[in-house]
Amino acid sequence: MSPWSWFLLPTLCLLPTGADPRRGAPASANCELKPQQTELNSFLWTIKRDPPSYFFGTIHVPYTRVWDFIPDNSKEAFQQSSIVYFELDLTDPYTISALTSCQMLPQGENLQDVLPRDIYCRLKRHLEYVKLMMPSWMTPDQRGKGLYADYLFNAIAGNWERKRPIWVMLMVNSLTEVDIKSRGVPVLDLYLAQEAERLRKQTGAVEKVEEQCHPLNGLNFSQVIFALNQTLLQQESLRAGSLQIPYTTEDLIKHYNCGDLSSVIFSHDSSQVPNFINATLPPQERVTAQEIDSYFRQELIYKRNERMGKRVKALLEEFPDKGFFFAFGAGHFMGNNTVLDVLRREGYEREAPNSVLGAPLLVSLRSGSGRWGRPSSGSCVGGPLAVSASRVPARKGRPGWWGGAEVSEEAEAATPTAKAAA
Repeated sequence: MSPWSWFLLPTLCLLPTGADPRRGAPASANCELKPQQTELNSFLWTIKRDPPSYFFGTIHVPYTRVWDFIPDNSKEAFQQSSIVYFELDLTDPYTISALTSCQMLPQGENLQDVLPRDIYCRLKRHLEYVKLMMPSWMTPDQRGKGLYADYLFNAIAGNWERKRPIWVMLMVNSLTEVDIKSRGVPVLDLYLAQEAERLRKQTGAVEKVEEQCHPLNGLNFSQVIFALNQTLLQQESLRAGSLQIPYTTEDLIKHYNCGDLSSVIFSHDSSQVPNFINATLPPQERVTAQEIDSYFRQELIYKRNERMGKRVKALLEEFPDKGFFFAFGAGHFMGNNTVLDVLRREGYEREAPNSVLGAPLLVSLRSGSGRWGRPSSGSCVGGPLAVSASRVPARKGRPGWWGGAEVSEEAEAATPTAKAAA
């Protein structure tokens, strides 16, 4: 599944889900230094208060590909938390309708009227190729669930001539053999949302659909045409066997399963869009690619991290007696200007780690305002907050919440982030 598939959520909500955590494509990882699952890093940061709260880094891939490698401390943290927050509320029908509306051209316009004729014709030919190939791309397991090629193609691309070019570009990126084979299994974010709902936990979101959607629609027309053209060129080269992309979804899954907290590819998963910078581009086109990359990095990563961090801080202050589990794309916690960096600038101070190698980074809250700009309803209980990468002690003697859990039949989604700045 392409890492920027989050934005296809509304077209995929109709697809059936019913996967058991032990079914689907087998999870795999070849971790050279730490082969044991219990020794792997966890994409979990603990907010030390009473009760504790947590940050958990996700990726926008089918949860069956990563579930066995997620350390038990992360699953325990989810179980212990009474409130679960995501980037977007993936179970709210408004999320789907708002994303659908955001993707559409103004009333009365069609893609054929907007795009240059040569690009429109290439796009149409490529989608015809995908439709022709899709039956051979699908798996017996998908067909056994009643998921057929024509239905799947129409669910993803059926209304493509009414969509804005930027969304068509994202759609084309997701219409690959690897992506199609993964349909029918919820991505990790959606699975957690469905589990939270099944367990009757309170859920919420730190972002609105419009805050993720409008930056994509903010690219100027020449940049959009450049992006769509580059995407078509890439797909045409892949079809011809003359191109290998620098990193794949398999690379993303491996780094995640191996607990590679420093991998650069997570920033691409969070920004939700492909990287067009290529050394073979002519100088002027390279400038355009760099402008697009800079725009999306600012709008879909840095600005979102700023907004998310401030809203997390406000929630923690308004509800000091609640245990939160914040599940955001892993890229929002790594690199520059992360959510944790924002929290530090908002009143946390960075303390030196312990002398033990690998000791957690501590971040303490000093002061702050209330939720989303409103006065706080109370101060934090149990002393200052501290965020760390330490493990959550497992509760022994009882099965985990993940054993035998059923996935609801609601939405098969590629989650925003796709997230997928995420």
